[in-house]
Amino acid sequence: MSGRPVFFVSDQTGVTAETMGHSLLTQFEGLEFRAATLPFVSSVDKAHEALRRIRAAGEESGLRPIVFGTLVQDDVREVFKAGGDILFLDFFGSFVGAMERELGSVSTHSSGRAHGIADSAAYATRIDATNYALANDDGSAGDYARADVVLVGVSRSGKTPTCLYLAMQYGIYAANYPLTEEDLESTRLPPSLQAHRAKLFGLRIAPSRLQQIRQERRAGSRYASAAQVAFETRAAESLFQRHGVPNLDTTECSIEEIAARILEATGIERRVRP
Repeated sequence: MSGRPVFFVSDQTGVTAETMGHSLLTQFEGLEFRAATLPFVSSVDKAHEALRRIRAAGEESGLRPIVFGTLVQDDVREVFKAGGDILFLDFFGSFVGAMERELGSVSTHSSGRAHGIADSAAYATRIDATNYALANDDGSAGDYARADVVLVGVSRSGKTPTCLYLAMQYGIYAANYPLTEEDLESTRLPPSLQAHRAKLFGLRIAPSRLQQIRQERRAGSRYASAAQVAFETRAAESLFQRHGVPNLDTTECSIEEIAARILEATGIERRVRP
């Protein structure tokens, strides 16, 4: 196996360690990493077990492992700080002490506060928003009166995953409408969208990328043909311009970036914070 071993170690799910760690790793192009997440390392015994696995990976690869940690308890962190031939990047230890001194207050050292259900109202909002996004996926329900935003675009332009991300992360009520061939041949907005024009946000995508995605789904079909893809992308862009629908090119964007750009462009307020 090739690549420097990288571990995301957490006393909870590991989401924070993964997010912060991956953000740092992306700054080093041309290097290969072999990543693994070790969640729920919540005791000294579990820390020693995790450290044995990390050391074994280092010995196997011949490269010093990099360990990104979000560990709240001091005694658990100490196991990795004294872990020998590893690079331990301690997110909590690096910042909590400085914040305690600045705020004149001692932190709770409580695990799971970032991704737990401490705020039951916010959690319920995210669940309700997710259910809404699922019920209003691909124009299935058309309940746009409750929507904060209605994403519009051709099939496979990123509408569904973006709606779900907005719901789960921020409690945003996001619906989506897939532009059909009939819609694209018309010069008018689809009838079900006309009363909700202010909520519309268009997603565009480069024809080459869209064809690649569709070929993976339905290889050799008219749906995935170069001619069909070119027509749909061109017609969708024309529709957005004609009706003044704000829009975004999603070709090179991650779902996280698409969501952030939509919120920035529309000014929609997050109902909950991730």
